[in-house]
Amino acid sequence: MDFFKFLKFGFVGFSGLIIDFFVTWFCKEKLSLNKYLANGFGFLFGVTNNYFLNKYFTFEDTDPHIGAQFISFLIIAIVGFSINTTVLYSLQKKTSIDFYTCKILVTVLVFFWNFGANSFYTFKI
Repeated sequence: MDFFKFLKFGFVGFSGLIIDFFVTWFCKEKLSLNKYLANGFGFLFGVTNNYFLNKYFTFEDTDPHIGAQFISFLIIAIVGFSINTTVLYSLQKKTSIDFYTCKILVTVLVFFWNFGANSFYTFKI
């Protein structure tokens, strides 16, 4: 594993996290959407940001097949999102931990899944 890529992936992930949390907050608190639907919108905006930043910044990838590569990235992200939503839902139902604290805990877990899967499949390092 390339530690520098791991750090860059973390930096990109943090930018996606900020986008994800802002969009989630905006949809939940300002638009009064269901918290899980708001979480989905946050995910969508965050993952799109992360794909492009990871492609060009983290992995410095020059593969011209952006469509196929984005689909791969998206599938991995959807699996991560499924883990995210399932664990988030379970934590909310079985604990008294605040929604946003749960979201942070789950995000850390999913970060490791996303880095590993994208490193070895999408960007093939």
